[in-house]
Amino acid sequence: MKSSSFLFIGLLAALFYFSFTFENNEDNTKNGNAPEIELVSPKGKKIKLSDLKGKFVLIDFWASWCGPCRVENPNVVEAYKKYRKGKFKNGKGFEVFSVSLDREVEAWKNAIKIDHLDWSTHGIDSEGKASESYGVNSIPSAFLIDGDGNIIAKGQELRGLNLHITLDRYLKK
Repeated sequence: MKSSSFLFIGLLAALFYFSFTFENNEDNTKNGNAPEIELVSPKGKKIKLSDLKGKFVLIDFWASWCGPCRVENPNVVEAYKKYRKGKFKNGKGFEVFSVSLDREVEAWKNAIKIDHLDWSTHGIDSEGKASESYGVNSIPSAFLIDGDGNIIAKGQELRGLNLHITLDRYLKK
């Protein structure tokens, strides 16, 4: 009986230690410069997040096999159409930088067509470097970057109607 008590206390101590030892990368991305992303497009060309500097950018982590991502895609398409020519307090225009966590390239390309993801910056994160640098543990996940490359919003404030509300907040009046 005593050995099971020691085991239980040891497990609790280990859990307590690890909960304060490991960093949550997602918290590190808040209110700071957006880490660079360089990926391969559906046409095999390299795309970089920094090429969109000066614009408001929604970095959208998703995958063709992710049901909630596919449900959210029409909202992202609507926001893109509505705000792409917008003038923001700290940025001109709005772009979406899609980061796919797909492993199957054809499924990814088909989802882009089927969901009418008409913007030009689609990349596949086959090595997981982009998702790791942003601390993405689940999808859909999104980050909003201003014209200077700073993360100004993330998470639920960029899903559904909240995406439009957040973007409206930064439009020039």
